[in-house]
Amino acid sequence: MAPLFDRQRKIPSPSLALAESEFERAGDAGLTIALVSNMPDSALKATERQFMRLLQNAAGKTRVRFRCFALPSAVRSRPAKDHIDWEYSNVAELNRLQIDGLIVIGAEPVAPDPPKERDWREFTGLVDWAKTNTRSSIWSCPVTHAAVLHLDGIERQRLQQKCSGVYDCARVADDPLTGDLPSSIRISHSRLDEVREKDLAARGYRILTRSQEAGVDIFARDYDSRFVFFQGHPEYDALSLQREYMRDIARYLAGERDHYPAIPASYFDAETEEVLAKFEQRARAERKAELAAGLPGLTLRPGTPAGGAATTIFQNWIEFLGEGTGALRDAVR
Repeated sequence: MAPLFDRQRKIPSPSLALAESEFERAGDAGLTIALVSNMPDSALKATERQFMRLLQNAAGKTRVRFRCFALPSAVRSRPAKDHIDWEYSNVAELNRLQIDGLIVIGAEPVAPDPPKERDWREFTGLVDWAKTNTRSSIWSCPVTHAAVLHLDGIERQRLQQKCSGVYDCARVADDPLTGDLPSSIRISHSRLDEVREKDLAARGYRILTRSQEAGVDIFARDYDSRFVFFQGHPEYDALSLQREYMRDIARYLAGERDHYPAIPASYFDAETEEVLAKFEQRARAERKAELAAGLPGLTLRPGTPAGGAATTIFQNWIEFLGEGTGALRDAVR
């Protein structure tokens, strides 16, 4: 399967897309999945590619029309704005489309309170729209925290230290979304906040996977649409946490953050962790931006997850979308 782009322009990556006419010949046999991205400019294209590859690997023989949307309130650099103008649509266009599945991703919080974020009104409108206009929607950390606040008043809790690393997450409920997954999966987490299981359970959310160290991983709730929430990042490739860690070190050296980032848990091998600990000592002592150029080569631990669990999860999700809303409701009863 290759995702199909619903744009009347030349497609810059032919290997990732089929011609529009091929989709039209497929009639109504396919699914339409929308990605709404509010990622920062630096991660916009990389995240877009991650989800495209993930859907491509998960779809099998199912035809998927993949469309990208952006919230208009985001302030963008000229290159990012040009990319969005070329490849994305405004979320206002969702109303005229029949969307089967929605994936919403966003940047780390800026404001201390989600309702004070620049895009809060647009975002909450999207949540309300998705409840009755999609078969299922996926909300990926950190938009998970904003979504449950809007839906049920569940407030995120600030962590004493960023949750960053690879964690063993146990499957704790039989659910179509986690079918064919082993009893334990390894999932990347990268966040400054959390929503807690007791708060979610008290308001009727179904916990699907959890980690002893990182807390709730995947959870769900059924409206007319089935809402699925990722507090972790099953979509991350093997190097995603490394890129974030390097970015956070560079921010510290440039004086853009107060605290030196902790090494992601269970991610680098022991020798690399020793090298990074020595680099941290130097960075704390000298703290100048040019030190970032001297960051050492890094080696990951064997078996670092590279999206395998995510492929299974999304295969199940695509199967959900194909079965229709009624089948989804019956499946989780």
